[in-house]
Amino acid sequence: MQQFKRNQIEKAISLMFTAHSAEPSTELRTRLKRLLETDRNLGWDPRSSDPEKSHFAFFSSDAPGSGVEIWFSAYEAFALLTAWRLLEHGWPQASAVAILRQVRPRLEREHARILKLDPTGTFDEKRIREMRRPGSLAVSTTDPVFLVIASMQGHPRESRSTIRSIEICHGEEELMPVLRREAGQSATTYELVAAAHILQARLNETEPSKRGRGSS
Repeated sequence: MQQFKRNQIEKAISLMFTAHSAEPSTELRTRLKRLLETDRNLGWDPRSSDPEKSHFAFFSSDAPGSGVEIWFSAYEAFALLTAWRLLEHGWPQASAVAILRQVRPRLEREHARILKLDPTGTFDEKRIREMRRPGSLAVSTTDPVFLVIASMQGHPRESRSTIRSIEICHGEEELMPVLRREAGQSATTYELVAAAHILQARLNETEPSKRGRGSS
C-alpha cells in the first residue's frame, strides 16, 4: 500500500490547483493541519455502531508515540482533498470532518474502485463528447461518480446537525433521483473520479520531507 507524508499531500493538492512549481500556500497548510487536529481530537471508538464515532476521517489508528512519523494512505490523502473542497465551498471545519467520518466506509471502497479504472477509457475525450446530451452535467470522465451531501433548508452549513444525507451516486442515472428526492433542501455535489485520479498522479510526483518536517 502506498503511503504519503503530510508534506506530499499538501504539495499534491497545491499542484492540482496552482502552477506546477508553486509551493503550498500558508492557508492550505493551515486548513489541512486544522482538519487533522479536529479529527484527532474527536477520538474514536472502533466498537461503536456510529460511523462518525468508529472511524477517523483521515487516520487509520490512534496517534503513535512521540517521535514516530505519521503516514497517510492514498485514501486518507483523498479524504483530505475532499474536506478541503468542502471548506472551499463554505462548509465549516467541524462539518467537513463529520461528513468524512460518516462516509468513510463507503467512500474508501469507492476510492479503491475508482483508482482501478483504466485512465485511457475513463478520460477518453472523444467518448466523453459522444456521451453528452442536452441538459446533462458537464463532466470530464466516462464513468462519473458523485458525492451528494443534502442539508436542511435555511442555514445548511452552520451545524453538523443539519446534514440530512450523504450519498455516493454512479452516473446521472443515480444522481438525478437523489436530487429530486432532496428537492427543497440544499445539496452539495462533487464529482470524484477526476479528482481521485489527478490527486494520485500529483502524489506520485512528490517526495516525502525529511524527518521532522511535514509530520502531523
